[in-house]
Amino acid sequence: MFLLAGLGNPGPEYARQRHNVGFMAIERIAEDHGFGAWRRRFQGVAAEGFLGGRKTLLLKPLTYMNLSGQSVAEAVRFFKLDPAELVVLYDEIDLAPGKVRTKTGGGHSGHNGIRSIHSHLGPDYRRVRIGVGHPGQKERVIGHVLGNFASDEQAWLDELLNAISDAAPFLAEGADDKFQTRVAFLTRPLDDTKPGEPSHGD
Repeated sequence: MFLLAGLGNPGPEYARQRHNVGFMAIERIAEDHGFGAWRRRFQGVAAEGFLGGRKTLLLKPLTYMNLSGQSVAEAVRFFKLDPAELVVLYDEIDLAPGKVRTKTGGGHSGHNGIRSIHSHLGPDYRRVRIGVGHPGQKERVIGHVLGNFASDEQAWLDELLNAISDAAPFLAEGADDKFQTRVAFLTRPLDDTKPGEPSHGD
């Protein structure tokens, strides 16, 4: 079993917040890859299906962000998973909006959901960090991540969620570099020439 967990807060009032982009990504993967119905399991909701030919469980903890580790750890222990068989998707303020980076291990960088998972499982699992940008001042961070994506952000957000879903089978295969490369390719600007170079239409 491969476990893909997206972090967020439950309830419609949180659904469009930047802090919930992990939930959004998991939901898009479930929809695009024909996963089964969501069912209450492991202090969250889970759906089963296949990614890259591998049986996969998608998990959205319902414990609220700060206690995400309770739900994720329960699923990990139920299936007796190694750290490499868990990937967590979550919002990252230290990445520009729309950027995605994978990593294994390391610190929690102040993210309370990741901090909670660390406390239950340690740091040696795989992660997909989804950039939501930094508001510029530390005191504005909470309001930023708990704020909804702006209307002018919806286009790139939808494109990004589609790209993450398209590339998700690479995560199941353990090919995190290929996942990251595929997402970057699918979300690159149409006109990606360097300054001073002719555009594609010239």
